[in-house]
Amino acid sequence: MRLSSAAAFCAALLMASPAFADSRVFIFASQPDGYGIDECLASGASCGATAARMYCESRQFTQASAYHRLAPEDVTGAIPASTTVRPGDNYIAITCQR
Repeated sequence: MRLSSAAAFCAALLMASPAFADSRVFIFASQPDGYGIDECLASGASCGATAARMYCESRQFTQASAYHRLAPEDVTGAIPASTTVRPGDNYIAITCQR
């Protein structure tokens, strides 16, 4: 059975296109617990890599591709109105991928 040139082109295009991973960004308030994990995550230091990966794994994702501190104004509209945002609050974003 012969494929038309359009069908062959579409098949080649599908095979060449990259796979898109399922990813999600989780944003939460940094809560100092005395262990320093919040600072590792907030600063993007390598010590936060394990904590970020474990956070993602606990939500059925396989890896953390990024983690860093966000300013409260960066998440305006994403924070529920019932949440009190105080100057100096730190927020952390972790990007998880499947």
